[in-house]
Amino acid sequence: MGLFSGTRPDNLGVHDGRLAPPKRTPNNVNSQVDRNADPEHYIEPLRYRGDARKAWETLHNIVSGMPRVKVVQSEPNYLYAEFTSKLMGFIDDTEFYLDEKAGVIHVRSASRLGRRDFGVNRERIEYIRAKLAQR
Repeated sequence: MGLFSGTRPDNLGVHDGRLAPPKRTPNNVNSQVDRNADPEHYIEPLRYRGDARKAWETLHNIVSGMPRVKVVQSEPNYLYAEFTSKLMGFIDDTEFYLDEKAGVIHVRSASRLGRRDFGVNRERIEYIRAKLAQR
């Protein structure tokens, strides 16, 4: 691990159908916060058409094929990956939760260190959204 990798958070995972709440800093996004109460952190969940399991498999393939990613945990309805920045080795913790009942995949992506991420976490999720929509 690099100098700027930080320590893996201990609040990751799905608890009572929810991912961890967003940090107070602007360098993270979460699809399970209230859009009106917290627009800075809110991001739309990933939507899929058709079979949930197929969408989940496609998501896993998209994420695992991205650069500088390490899939840390892969479960039937939870995926956790660490993305490392190219230059400084900063790590972003990115989680996905398949909520079949709601027909969406919830997301949370947060930088471990610092306050700003220059929109990297949001851009990453939007890139994944676009790739998922193409398939």
